[in-house]
Amino acid sequence: MNILVFDIETIPDIALGRRLHGLEGLADEQVAKAMFSLRRQESGGEFLPYEQHRIVAISCVLRSRDGLRVWSLGDLNSNENELVERFFDGIEKFSPDLVSWNGCGFDLPVLGYRALKAGVQAPRYWETGDGDTAFRYNNYLSRYHWRHIDLMDVLAGHQARGRVSLENAACLLGLPGKLGFSGAQVWDAWLAGNLLGIRRYCETDVLNTYLVYLRFELMRGRFTRERYAEEVERVRALLRASKEPHLAEFLRAWESQAGELQTGEPQAPDSKTPDSKTAESQAGESQPGESQSKEPQT
Repeated sequence: MNILVFDIETIPDIALGRRLHGLEGLADEQVAKAMFSLRRQESGGEFLPYEQHRIVAISCVLRSRDGLRVWSLGDLNSNENELVERFFDGIEKFSPDLVSWNGCGFDLPVLGYRALKAGVQAPRYWETGDGDTAFRYNNYLSRYHWRHIDLMDVLAGHQARGRVSLENAACLLGLPGKLGFSGAQVWDAWLAGNLLGIRRYCETDVLNTYLVYLRFELMRGRFTRERYAEEVERVRALLRASKEPHLAEFLRAWESQAGELQTGEPQAPDSKTPDSKTAESQAGESQPGESQSKEPQT
């Protein structure tokens, strides 16, 4: 069993922005502002096209027969090419089942473009059965196969209107969520020289994703309740043994959330009142609205 949960963090590709828009001579921050402004004029939002994202962190949770591990690829001195090559090398060597939150909608397309740019070879990732028949009906590329599980897409029934953010899914399950840092802050953190903070944030995202995945495995019957409890406790043990401050904060927030869920769950009324029936009737007449967000939800 090799389960690899992954997440990437990106900043604007300043060098590409200069070439695309003729912005030679401007400082990096000014180029980024111009890229965001031009994108806002084109689409109404600042979320850049996939090819204009530069990867600065890739974090993973790996569950294998050897145990459980959370880490970020490379180190603080690793360049983008090294990070991307390490990611695809891991797929090449171990063929893990991939798990993500919005990986189909953001992480994997960006990784594909950056691998293309860097000249990274990734035959295992692109295998669809010609070289290995086991991949014909279960590969990394098909949206409806299980070798890569995009939890956001699967839980939404592959419907855009059903998608939720990782933050909201984590809150639903009593998990820590973002801990005061979000993807919108990555560029500012990069400008401040806080790559370590970006990597730590990315690691907490994959922990949230992995814990949602464990509950998903319970829900679809692949885990018994006993197995699920064992896997959750394995995560807690990993966090307790770690000396990393962000993992200790994650554990504290998780335990705090668990306590609130145990003590703060409202009790259902013994019988329905006229007011509650009226509310149910009104709720049944309303129609759910579609999300207007155009950006990937992470």
